Amino acid sequence: MQFSLPLLALASSLLPAALAATPGACTGACWTHDPSIIRAASGTYYRFSTGTKLLTMSAPALSGPWTQLGSALPAGSSIALTGADDLWAPDVSLIDGTYYLLYSVSTFGSQASAIGVATSAGELGPGGWTDHGSTGIESEAGDAFNAIDGNMVVDGNTAYVAYGSFWADIFVAPMVAPPLSAAGGDAVNVAFNATGSQALEGPFVFPKDGAYFLFFSSGVCCGLDATRPAAGEEYKIMVCKASAVTGPYTDAEGRSCVDGSNGGTLVLGSGGTTYAPGGQGVLADEGGDVLYYHYVDTDVGYADGDKLFGWNLLDWSSGWPVPV
Repeated sequence: MQFSLPLLALASSLLPAALAATPGACTGACWTHDPSIIRAASGTYYRFSTGTKLLTMSAPALSGPWTQLGSALPAGSSIALTGADDLWAPDVSLIDGTYYLLYSVSTFGSQASAIGVATSAGELGPGGWTDHGSTGIESEAGDAFNAIDGNMVVDGNTAYVAYGSFWADIFVAPMVAPPLSAAGGDAVNVAFNATGSQALEGPFVFPKDGAYFLFFSSGVCCGLDATRPAAGEEYKIMVCKASAVTGPYTDAEGRSCVDGSNGGTLVLGSGGTTYAPGGQGVLADEGGDVLYYHYVDTDVGYADGDKLFGWNLLDWSSGWPVPV
């Protein structure tokens, strides 16, 4: 759902580590696209992916073995838009004892889009979710944003959803309580690339040490088996930082991430046989914070159906996330 973006600059101290990271091991059902992961109270990990009405996997560890369980929403979404029987970009979170699963309804290149939500009291496998339809975060042709790629984050007593892809890129909107629908009012534009085709998407806001880190994907994500972009213009994972969920966000060099300065610090790019990582999230796990994502293994294949689940622990010692 993206086009190219010139490689954004990176603080030199972070560059070698970011490019040297090799994905952690994965066994079992390792195909994924736009993964979202949560660890249940039982210790079991659940992974949700774009497509197949939110394909669901489970495993005893991040490294697997991963077992395919089926579709989180077997009947699709109640949202009356084309794409309601496919569903993209899941985002799972636990808030006040309830699991929330955001998803997107859209078609490739269209602004006729909406972010939906399902809930569960505890069962995370197929059949355990109740669909509530649209959150009210919707878009149509001519809007400044595309209402896909939602990510829920809590700040104090308020939940927010970060979302967006192309157009003016990434926005943040407050939710009502419980967070089944948007609170209304104007969303805040928090990241924007003023060059090329504005290919920023897949936001994920992670609170850490009193700050908020906005991870996002930038560059060409898909169809890489047919056409590959110039080196550095493929998918990659970027980050910006703010003292509040709604920004303003800046990168490690102090550049604004929204005012046209094209700010953003590289977290993970292509290197070795790892190509075009993106569709990321961060899991606060028992052993440390984990960056997870999909990527192409160039020894396997470049097709969308070849994309694999990747993960790395994060080192925060510099004040910024570095995969190790």
